This record gives sequence, C-alpha cells and structure tokens, in this order.
Amino acid sequence: MKLGLFTVILRQQPLEKVLDYAASLGLSAVELGAGAYPGREHCDPDALLRSAAKRRELSKAVASRGLTISALNAAGNPIHPDKPKAKAHHQAYEKAIRLAGELGVPVVTNFSGCPGGGPADRTPNWVTCPWPPDYIEILEYQWNRVVIPYWTRMVAFAKRHGVSRLALEMHPGFVVYNPETLLRLRTAVGPVIGANFDPSHLFWQGIDPCEAVRALRGAIWHVHGKDTAVYETNARVNGVLDTKHYGDELHRAWLFRTVGYGNPRRFWCDFVSTLRLCGFDGVVSVEHEDSLMTPREGLEKAVGFLQGILLMEPKGKVAWA
Repeated sequence: MKLGLFTVILRQQPLEKVLDYAASLGLSAVELGAGAYPGREHCDPDALLRSAAKRRELSKAVASRGLTISALNAAGNPIHPDKPKAKAHHQAYEKAIRLAGELGVPVVTNFSGCPGGGPADRTPNWVTCPWPPDYIEILEYQWNRVVIPYWTRMVAFAKRHGVSRLALEMHPGFVVYNPETLLRLRTAVGPVIGANFDPSHLFWQGIDPCEAVRALRGAIWHVHGKDTAVYETNARVNGVLDTKHYGDELHRAWLFRTVGYGNPRRFWCDFVSTLRLCGFDGVVSVEHEDSLMTPREGLEKAVGFLQGILLMEPKGKVAWA
C-alpha cells in the first residue's frame, strides 16, 4: 500500500509547495481537487486540457518528488435538481475524466449525487426511511429515472476517454451512502463503478468498515484516511442524524477526526489488513477535516500514525507451511 495526501486542505498554498511538503512527509502520492466541491486550485482542467506542455509540467512536478497522482477528485452533485448547479458539477466531472485519461491517472472520484424527490423539485431529497409510502416512490423515481441513467452515460464516457475506475464516496446525503447502495449502482451500470472508501462516513452510521470492505471486495478503487469520533453522551440522547453545524463540536453526536483520534490503533490495523485480504493494495489518501486541529497538526499526526500501520511491502509468502 501507499500513503498519500488529498491536497485540498492546503489549497491556499501553491502546488509546488504542497508537493514539497508531501515529499518531506515521506508520502508516495497526492490526490488533486479538479473541480466542484474540492475546487481546482492545484489542478485546473481547462488549462491542462488545452496544453500538452502544461500536462507534462504537472507530471514532471509530481514525479520529480517521487510522487504519483492517485486520483483526480471532482466530487459534487452532478444530478442536482437545480439545473445550473447540476450542469456545473457535471461539466467539472467530465473535464476531470478527460484530464485523467490524458495524464494516465487511474481513478476519478465523485459522489453519486442526489436528485430531488420528483421532476419539479429544486433541492435534493435524501430519503432515510420507507414510510409514509411517498418515500418509496421518491426512491423509485431517483434510481430509475435519474441515477441509473446518468451513471450509465458516465461509465460510457469514462471508457471512451480511457478511464476504467470511477470511485464513488459513500456519503450520507447522496443516494450511494453504504455498501448496499454502491453495489446496487455497480450492478446496474457495470464494474467501472467502485468505491472511494472513506471509513469516516461509515462509523457514525453504525457500519463496521472492515465488514464493509469485505462486502465490497473487488470494488474498492481508492481509500481515504479519515476518522470519526461518536460522542455517546450526545448520541444516546438525540441519535446520530445530526444536523448541527460542524463547528458546534461540543454538542454534536459525532465529529470527523484525525486518524487515531476517533478509533483506536487496533481498528486501523484490522482495517488495513482487511483491505489487503480483500485485494486492495493501492493508495490510502489522508483527508483532513478535524476542526479540533490545524491542517498541519492533523495531517502530520495522521501521516505519522498511518506510516506505522500501513502494509507498505508486498504480501509475504506462507513459507512456514
């Protein structure tokens, strides 16, 4: 496995400085924001698609520091019911796919998106229960008339541009938020769809990430290194469907944390071991969203923690049996 960095948290710094920083931490890869929610400060697809020279310059800047690009991230909501928002995120995603094909980047990451509850809606509608029966009707509309048709088209588009791995982050608020929904989409549109596996979004749903890895065996394209702490003193009173602002740390049921500050070392040892057992030996990309730490402190603590846990060398042979 390799350890990488999702650079978006350092977007205020120029790419060259961020690459130097990543190399100084002993990392092997960077994941670059390429539009939509992550922004494009470190990777402007318009400029790079126009210029082969700029693409060579980017590739050289990364490779000269002993790094690779693990993924381009254009995570957004390309099926948003507000047409201008959907169009902007869809176009960003298409450009990221085209650019990945030109650069030879193996993975492009996104969310599945979430449409409205019907054709006339202007805002997304994320369904969390099956009753009253309106919600079942919403799900049927979303999956059959929006989600599956859109992703069928995007899989074909990716193939035309030489990209064989579209990694979706299982994120509540979007129609793909757990292994079951990811596999439903993968079954419907084909094996180009896989997971950008971020355990932080599974913990607070009560999902065991190691069991989720087993369920997604052969369908994990990329992994985020991010943790979540569930604060039972709040969760036992109001549950985990928490809509309070992330800045209200004291009262929330859960918070995103730097790796090792939400779940113990034993979990992370089991997690990386299960990834290997299930055939994943790719990049674990550190993502920082811990509001109790600065980006520098959070990233460096996460990197130090994971460097002692990731299985960096090839799988050993069973020479003793």
